[in-house]
This record gives sequence, structure tokens and C-alpha cells, in this order.
Amino acid sequence: MRLGILKEIFQMSFDSIRNNKLRSFLTLLGIMIGVMTVIAMTSVIQGLNKSFLSELESVGSDIIAIGKFEPGVIMGGHSEEIRQRKDFTFDDAMAIKTECSNITAVAIDIMVDMFQIIPVKYQSTKSNDAMILGMNEDWPQVLTVYLPERGRFLSESDITHRSKVCILGADLNETLFPYINGLGKEIRIGPEKFTVVGILEKRGSIFGQSRDNFVGIPLTTLMKYFPYDLSNLEIIAKPDDHANYSEAEEQIINVLRRRRKVPFGKPNDFAVYGQDAIINLYNQITGAVFLVMIVISSIGLLVGGIGVMNIMLVTVKERTREIGIRKAIGARPNDILKQFLIEAIFLTGTGGVAGILVGFLIALLVRTATPLPAAVTLWSVMLGFCVSFSVGLCFGILPARKAAKMNPIAALRYE
Repeated sequence: MRLGILKEIFQMSFDSIRNNKLRSFLTLLGIMIGVMTVIAMTSVIQGLNKSFLSELESVGSDIIAIGKFEPGVIMGGHSEEIRQRKDFTFDDAMAIKTECSNITAVAIDIMVDMFQIIPVKYQSTKSNDAMILGMNEDWPQVLTVYLPERGRFLSESDITHRSKVCILGADLNETLFPYINGLGKEIRIGPEKFTVVGILEKRGSIFGQSRDNFVGIPLTTLMKYFPYDLSNLEIIAKPDDHANYSEAEEQIINVLRRRRKVPFGKPNDFAVYGQDAIINLYNQITGAVFLVMIVISSIGLLVGGIGVMNIMLVTVKERTREIGIRKAIGARPNDILKQFLIEAIFLTGTGGVAGILVGFLIALLVRTATPLPAAVTLWSVMLGFCVSFSVGLCFGILPARKAAKMNPIAALRYE
């Protein structure tokens, strides 16, 4: 097809949309909504993926988590055996640390019972929503994100002697000590007095939840003075070398099977897993969200495609005499087919571009107005273009073929 003819077809397509603004807008609306959904949702999911993977990278790739259940297990939907698994104890965690030769550090923490509201105070300043964690001394060795910015972390001596000392997350420190240095100051956690010995580096928030609004006290101190639930006990181990990761996992399993008296040949009544399991669970969740997004956008695209087919059939009927004239002066059926097919693709392409722009604006609004990250990717933009053009091609072929097969004599007689 010569360049001049192609330019003429595009001009005719543009004139057709311009001359029927309301009809064209309603036709494009379905395409625009479908593409907009793809772009907006993909942007949010990609932003979440980037934030989540960045968080995992920041804590290191060699950690081994130990828990009662595998990631993602929902107690209500599983067997009685799983629901009645025994809680881990502080002694279990210490056994991993002392009996596993390929483990260099074991981080242990437990929260104050979540149903207890215990204020954290300094003089007249108070926080009611700070998380209270009992921690051991190994957290900075296992997860480097727990490094002190000022002062020190909890020591082994603090754990052994149940000392009343604490470390503050950056946000809680700003709440309690907005204008002064909190190191060495005495705060109250509930009725108990604690001395601040360290302030941690700021970690920021994830999914809108602050990771710095907490106070850490020695694990043994928490177990002595505050209510707690052993089901909240968290254990994370660090191997001595990445090459020994599998061997370290095996050692942990052997120690726990012996301590929990799991019979030979029976499956573990606990879970030992690494970051891969967490990533797989996350991908399953986002994959389900992505599937729902595809279904929603497909409905919009289907409605838009039907609208495109309808408007193109109307256009073919309105321009029957024009088709007859074009054929009479030498236009081939293939030329007519290309003309109306390009018009359909132009129509859906316009809707696709509008959907991409609106989706981009929604992603920008989400990133600006909410804590959720959103990142528009090149592949999602290309996907939006391809989908919109494909809809035009699929739903425009029938009207285009109808126009191409039209009898020129009958078309010229059409009034």
C-alpha cells in the first residue's frame, strides 16, 4: 500500500472519530477501562514486588526461618495434627544455637500479647501503639537491618541477667525524644522502668506499616514482667557459610525432631524454610491478584471489542455508497479490507493510548497519596498497546470483510 493511500486512510479514520465524538467515546470507553486496569494494577503489583524483594535483599539471603507452620498455612483449613502442633520454646532456640555446628547465630524474639495495650512513656510523652519485642543479642548478626545508629544493641549479659534496658526503633525514638538525645534516658514500659541503651537505624515502612515503631527489651526480661504467647515466638538462624546452607538446615531439623520427639519415619511437626518459600508464597498471592485483574480487564476489553464491531458495522452501512465509488474507480477488495481494518485498529489504539495515560495517572496518584509503591514498567505499556491493537484486529475483521465483499453495483444504488 502506497504511503499516500495509507495517509489518506488514517485521515479518514481520524475524521470518522471526530465526526462522531459521543459514539466514538462510548465505543472507546470499554477499551480504555480494560487497558487502564492492566496498567494501573500492573504498576501497583510491580511496585510491591520491587519493594518486597528489596526488603528481602536487605536482610540477606542466607537466613533460615523456623516455625510451627510453612508460610501461608491457614490453621482453619488444615488437619487436626497441624492445628495442634506444639509451640517452640526459648530452650528450643538455644539448642539450635549450641548443637548445630554450622549455625553461627540465632535471632529470637517474642511479642507482648497482642491483646494487651501497654503504653511506652517518657515523662508526659506517651505511645500506645508501639510494638514491644523481647529480643536476644543475635539480631544484628542475623539481620543487619537491626544495627544501632547510636549506642549499642542488647548484649548477652542483658539477656542472662534479665536487665531492664531497651533499644528504640527510629520512629518511637522521634515520638518520645523529638528534641533531645534519648540515650541513657529512663522510660516506662507499662509500670516497669527501662534505660535506653541504643537507637536503631531507620528502616522505613513496608505496605504502609512502620518497621521503626517498636521497643526491644531482653527476651528474658519480657518473659518475666509481661504477658506473652509462645505461639508468637520467632526464630531465625544464620549459617556460617552459604555453601553450608543445606547442611545447616539438616542439622536444625535433626535437633528439633529429637527435642520434639518426632518418631522415625513420621513427617516433621514444624517448618524450616528460607527466603525462597517466602518469595513463592508472595508470588502466589500477587499471581492471584494479577489473575483477577486479567479477568476484570478482559470483561472491559470484550465489551469494548463488541462496541468496536458495532460501530464499524454501522460505519460500513453508512459508507456503502462510498465503498461502491471506490470500487468503481479501481479499489480492490483487499484495499477496502485494509481501510476498514486500519480504522478499527486506529479506534482501539486511541482507546489504548487513553487507557495507558489514565492508568499511569492512577499509578502516580497511588504512589503519591498512599504508602503503596507503584512503578509503571515498559512491558506493561507495550502490553497495553498490543492488547488494544489486537482487539481492533479481532473485532474489526468481520466489518472489514463485509465491506470488502460488497457488490459495487449494489453499493452504488444504495440510498
